[in-house]
Amino acid sequence: MATPITTVMSPARYVQGRGAITRVGEFVAPIGSRPLIVADDVVWGIVEAAVTESFQAAGLPVERVGFGRFATPGAVDELVERIRATESDVIVGLGGGSAIDAAKASGHLAGIRWASVPTAASTDAPTSALAVIYSEEGEFIEYRFFPHNPDLVLIDTQLVANAPVQFLVAGIGDALATWVEARAAKRANADTMAGGRQTETGVALAQLSWDLLHDNALQAIEAVKAKVVTPALEKVVEANTLLSGLGFESGGLAAAHAIHNGLTAAPQAHGLAHGQKVNIGTLAQLVMEGAPAAEIEDFVVFTTRVGLPNTLTEIGLTVDDTDVLREVADAATVESETIHNMPFPVTPELVVDALVAIEGLSRSIRAAHGLPEPERYVAKH
Repeated sequence: MATPITTVMSPARYVQGRGAITRVGEFVAPIGSRPLIVADDVVWGIVEAAVTESFQAAGLPVERVGFGRFATPGAVDELVERIRATESDVIVGLGGGSAIDAAKASGHLAGIRWASVPTAASTDAPTSALAVIYSEEGEFIEYRFFPHNPDLVLIDTQLVANAPVQFLVAGIGDALATWVEARAAKRANADTMAGGRQTETGVALAQLSWDLLHDNALQAIEAVKAKVVTPALEKVVEANTLLSGLGFESGGLAAAHAIHNGLTAAPQAHGLAHGQKVNIGTLAQLVMEGAPAAEIEDFVVFTTRVGLPNTLTEIGLTVDDTDVLREVADAATVESETIHNMPFPVTPELVVDALVAIEGLSRSIRAAHGLPEPERYVAKH
């Protein structure tokens, strides 16, 4: 039996700030001389001028390939072919989490280096040494793990401020799970995505992410609505992107992300952002843990004010969708899922009960605080 170790993983360099995109060439050049940029048409339309000028100033060619909606096995394989055809030595994932994950996965398969350049603070995918692979319909297939993190993560906070506010809100939902999951994994003495036990560093970073969000999220949301960069926004971007990424990978995942993965199988929830579904998982995890009433109340009030779903209604489900909830729970509790990092055995029945419980629980807390009733989500098909 191997000797237990603690370990922490991180990107080689993290760069954040207003206008950072205008310096992307400066930071990519030390990594490779023939970059391949992965970006969809919308993202490229926003950043093409800045990236082109920056790459040219750094003596780098501008080679860009488009991207669809999800990091599917097919999309990854197509990028590998493009890397080889262009003889690229670094791939730059530019845009959302799926484009970045596809860039990481293809860069790994092709044996080249990779960089993450998110244009919104919507997930913690940019920093990690793993990719989430989905089907064409957006259903979770698998995690793919890599031996190292990106060589560069660069995020321009003015781009974040210019992006739709729901992207930042989704990133907050993803990041709020980090500390809740890391502390559960700590109680269970579970291994982390980094391949060992938690370091105190990983746990502390997860908690710092939570603290920064509680202190700054509402101010940061208002900044994005006004399309301005403030200190509160800078802190939330760091929490969503860097601290949440380091915290989940080296602090440990548990029930929240497993329930998210289960929810991708529910057609009623299709179209919701990763962080919106994760937030349902976080609240369900708190219920399964028997967390103190005050903590659950705080979470429901805070996430309602942020604009995150905390009821089944807001993800297109009801307490009567027994078959769907069971399907979600079965997917969330397969043997390989992170839900088994909880400090007690988790069954599908326990997951179903927690998901049913959050509906009435959240509604009663929201009513007691004069907060709006949940609005039904209807998936577009």
